[in-house]
Amino acid sequence: MLAAEAGFARSGVAPIDPPADGERFVQWLAKGHGGGMQYLARNTDVRLDPRKLLDGARSVLCLAWAYDRRDCPSGLFARYARGADYHQTLKQLCRRLMDQIRLIAPHFRGRAFVDSAPLLERSLAARAGLGVIGANGCLIVPGVGSYVLLAEIVSNLDLPADEPLEPACQQCGRCIRACPTNAFDPDGMLDARRCLSYLTIEHKGPMDPGRIEKITRIAGCDICQEVCPHNAGACQASPGPANAVESATLGDIINWRSDDWATKSAGTAVARLSYEMLMRNAVIVAANAGRGDLTNRIRDLEPVVGSEIVEWALRKLGGAQ
Repeated sequence: MLAAEAGFARSGVAPIDPPADGERFVQWLAKGHGGGMQYLARNTDVRLDPRKLLDGARSVLCLAWAYDRRDCPSGLFARYARGADYHQTLKQLCRRLMDQIRLIAPHFRGRAFVDSAPLLERSLAARAGLGVIGANGCLIVPGVGSYVLLAEIVSNLDLPADEPLEPACQQCGRCIRACPTNAFDPDGMLDARRCLSYLTIEHKGPMDPGRIEKITRIAGCDICQEVCPHNAGACQASPGPANAVESATLGDIINWRSDDWATKSAGTAVARLSYEMLMRNAVIVAANAGRGDLTNRIRDLEPVVGSEIVEWALRKLGGAQ
């Protein structure tokens, strides 16, 4: 009740002991599937044992927040980028909820996390009965779908754990087949190095020619969620006002200077994208969209994104010299 009043779509309690699928995460790292996300390999002992995040920890309150399912107005960013930065939004909701918990349990101590601690958050959410993990690795929340973001409150309260849900993903394979870069291994593990979300947001090195051709968004990818039957008719969060980033056209974005990006992205979830990566992705999207009208600007961006990307884009547009 308190979590719903705070604004969360679902809540549940997970046991504090280490998740049973921790070994699968270790195997995922060992295969190199994390790519350049080296931070995922840090503090593995904490990630596998949430008790280490708080002295006297007894339970984990898992929370799911539904975000706007509609595509961004420009179509250039994944849906999670709509509106204000979800990190701040969810942290505020967690603080509100924790204040309410203290009114009932004055001895309550807890720490709230939103992408800010080494936690196997989807595993914990599944153990807490919020939803089930689908074939594409996303948490599917009944009646809501997979367009959710997760938060956790590790607390000293000895709360009874909720029961996990029965499997709901029918393994129809739509998400796997729809992936443009075949990012899923036969064993069901996602190889981030082949994922468009990773390539546009995390990857800083050279791009594989076969994958660069598939990039049509500046940040993120929702394709495996768009085809999921659990998202058909799922409830939609209340829409918020569009921010300056999601409303901008490709022509607007590719002509932004560094100061423009810093100003317009402030307070959004994509602010962590460096200006160099933003322009790299914009050049790629422009080339894949056949935007010959942006050729001159693409040439001008060579000092920012590098000659390799610019030369590829110009060849793609038939404007190489």
